[in-house]
Amino acid sequence: MTTSSVHGRYRVESVEFPSGGTTLRGNLYVPADLDEASGAVPILGPYCYVKEQAPVQYATRLADEGFVALAFDARHHGASEGEPRRYEDPHTKVADLRAALDFLTTRPEVDPSQLAAVGVCEGSSEVLRAAVDDDRLTAVATISGHYRDHGNDIALMGGMALMNGDVETAEIADRLEARRARGQAARARFEATGEVEYLPIIDPVRTDVALPWKPIWDWYHGWADRGIWENRYAVMSDEPYLDFESLSAAEELTTPLLMVHADNSDGPDSARRHFAAVRGTDKHLAWQGSNDHFQYYEDPAVIDTAVGLAAAWFRDHR
Repeated sequence: MTTSSVHGRYRVESVEFPSGGTTLRGNLYVPADLDEASGAVPILGPYCYVKEQAPVQYATRLADEGFVALAFDARHHGASEGEPRRYEDPHTKVADLRAALDFLTTRPEVDPSQLAAVGVCEGSSEVLRAAVDDDRLTAVATISGHYRDHGNDIALMGGMALMNGDVETAEIADRLEARRARGQAARARFEATGEVEYLPIIDPVRTDVALPWKPIWDWYHGWADRGIWENRYAVMSDEPYLDFESLSAAEELTTPLLMVHADNSDGPDSARRHFAAVRGTDKHLAWQGSNDHFQYYEDPAVIDTAVGLAAAWFRDHR
């Protein structure tokens, strides 16, 4: 029997590169039978992600589409260096993405004039900022993005209680400020003693964790059980995390943008606000019906569609 497949036609190379005085590590996916330098795409994933989660799903498919794709761990996470561990700072993730571009331009397989980027969930906000700050990016794609503005921060921290009407928006705003103060106190303690305070990222009932949504717990706790993804974060992350927003990046953005979103992706109202705010005119919003947010992490058919849209967008803008 003769069989053929369009999947898995790439080689994988473990790589490392510097960023901000630390060493980042990742996997580079290079299309098989590449006969000339190709476009390259680094991927930024969700909050406190590791490369074995959503990024590998996009990197492998982009390599099948003919792009050199890089799934890497941001500093403080996974196989990459950085202390304290599990410190989540969107500002340094933007810097890490730009360091990934630096690295990719050194590779003989990469055409440095064809650099794009993919952001998934939280990574979408960081990709927007990176695209404003780095004009080497010829196009970007944000997929089921968690976009950072005050309204979406309220929605995230309010969790199911806010959705169900069990808590008022004003109370959640107070919680946000309390969380910022908690992060500042944790940083001061770290600077004075070297002690790192940790809390869980997810929990099915607690509201003091990083991501207080039961559906987030439902998806992530299996990763914690496998030991690849640690269910903890450094509490002093709260300060830089809440200091970051992406709406101003959208307002400055002129890089061609593909935004893939859906009714049940995170913060559909915030996604629309960001898309409307984008300064550039070369932009496309691909609304994918009622898809669920986490389908963009693991559902093969949904990810195939999203990658197909991104690959076409990148080809049209190289």
